Amino acid sequence: MSEHLRRRSDGGRAAEYPPAPEPLPVPVYDNHTHLEIADGALPLSPAEHLERAAAVGIAGAVQVGTDVATSRWSAEIAAREPRLLAAVALHPNEAPELDAAGELDAAIAVIDELAAQPRVRAIGETGLDYFRTGEEGRDAQHRAFEAHLDIAKRHGIALQIHDRDAHDDVVATLRRVGAPERTVFHCFSGGEELARTAADAGWYCSFAGNVTFKNAENLREALRVLPRELLLVETDAPYLTPAPLRGRPNAPYLVPLTVRFMAELLEVPLDGLCAQLAENTERVYGSWQEGLA
Repeated sequence: MSEHLRRRSDGGRAAEYPPAPEPLPVPVYDNHTHLEIADGALPLSPAEHLERAAAVGIAGAVQVGTDVATSRWSAEIAAREPRLLAAVALHPNEAPELDAAGELDAAIAVIDELAAQPRVRAIGETGLDYFRTGEEGRDAQHRAFEAHLDIAKRHGIALQIHDRDAHDDVVATLRRVGAPERTVFHCFSGGEELARTAADAGWYCSFAGNVTFKNAENLREALRVLPRELLLVETDAPYLTPAPLRGRPNAPYLVPLTVRFMAELLEVPLDGLCAQLAENTERVYGSWQEGLA
């Protein structure tokens, strides 16, 4: 399998990667990234991504699968790369297509097998997406989401949730089926209400570069009310590049831009927030040094 499985397919620009930001005073982790997606005019290899990240104080990342192929790749690279852990799952937008082809159950079984590997520390990204999938695909999304919840709980690993325009149904499913002990709202997209619901349940909320966007006051309101011990940071690279670099490719080495923005918004010392984010991330996923091949 090649180092990069696929090109970015959402019309992303073939722009150059931005210059590196100032390093963070305390290392943190990128809680969610997609290094399998080649982006930019000169795509970076996973090794190049990780070298740039280490140079600015990013200790490691969670490499996230969205289908069978990328989940296998994520598990394989994490098994040999000490700076990566893996999350494996079927993205909710994949579920209806797999179901229509009669392949959903078999694909879920592959995710279950991958979840047993020691460097696979999360099931994700899974959840519900009502933005790209209409009513006809929701049943498959719900069945896949519940199956992923079961896998995470049986294997005792974290859950990374993709929640787009589906807050109420995601929360209702977590409450009805039972959330894993460590549940993360990846690329948190709600507002203060969802943040308070997550805080009451002890669910983690991970913020990406879009918290810096001018039109994202709902995210900033959520960030302000969340307990510090439930905060995580991510890139969702190559997407959601922080302001003022929108339109350029995103990558783990740009995490410091989001962390500095968060510290300024919360009016807390940067080094203290970095330490808290690192502690929270290790609490969710465990040690980056364990389980290497």
